[in-house]
Amino acid sequence: MLGLSRRVMYVSSIASSEPPIQVRNLTCCFGKTRALDDLSLEVPRGGVFGLMGKNGAGKTTLIKHLLGLYRPAQGTVRVLGRSPSAEPVQVLSHIGYLSEFLDLPLWMRVDELMRYSRAFYATWDADYAESLRQQLDLDPAARLKNLSKGQQAKAGLLVALAFRPELLIFDEPSSGLDPVARRDILESVIRATAEEGRTVFFSSHLLDEVERIADRVAMIHEGRIVVSGTLAEIRREHCYWKVRLGAPPASLPAWQGVLLASGAGREWELACQGEPEILAAAFARSGATVLEQRPMKLDEVFLARVAPNGQ
Repeated sequence: MLGLSRRVMYVSSIASSEPPIQVRNLTCCFGKTRALDDLSLEVPRGGVFGLMGKNGAGKTTLIKHLLGLYRPAQGTVRVLGRSPSAEPVQVLSHIGYLSEFLDLPLWMRVDELMRYSRAFYATWDADYAESLRQQLDLDPAARLKNLSKGQQAKAGLLVALAFRPELLIFDEPSSGLDPVARRDILESVIRATAEEGRTVFFSSHLLDEVERIADRVAMIHEGRIVVSGTLAEIRREHCYWKVRLGAPPASLPAWQGVLLASGAGREWELACQGEPEILAAAFARSGATVLEQRPMKLDEVFLARVAPNGQ
């Protein structure tokens, strides 16, 4: 496990009361395909915010708006208090970015990449960069093209971190990496960076890594945010139930809060959102006996939320 030897408290250059990411009613269409559908999202300052979604759910399209690569056709996007499409230099100079599609000059050596990148950032911390290189176990004389995919990702991470950005945006950063590289990148460096007061926003379809390192999560499905909050809030609001009905129903009662139902005959398993006491009372009024009830795991919440038609 990596550990950062230097810890400094980061002081933001924008008002602490303003969230680093604010998206309001954002819609984006590609032809007849609606990639983002009236999406709103707010990411609070500090900590790690995970964006979960299947491939094609809209994660990368949203991130491209945050980076100013797409101009909002409808809605607003503010990053670090500014419009990234209208003021790209002012915004991008404070963002560290890493995606699964690494765009590195593979002909360079690691030390050449560090010197090259340093020229672009006035806040580049050479001592910190060297510390990261050592902790990430990157050979300064190694050609990037000769590194493994995991080592190349670590080189990209070094560049993203070394100028101490206010905001880190990672788009599926660990996709295709071996477990050791995933652990090093996601658990140690990102966590240490968040603890310094910066904000980390990352997207992933790997639910276990989101649950392991994120403080807050949002789930995106078909271009819309279907749930957002802290892990504790999401677990508290979603419960698994197993119930037995008095007789096999022609159709299930219209219980409010049921997101997903499976079963046959008298016994049914339900994924629900809502207050347990209210749900239990609704089941009792329908003559159902509760056989089991427990909080749902994050992957269960995700599957219930993205199931077709909620069933």
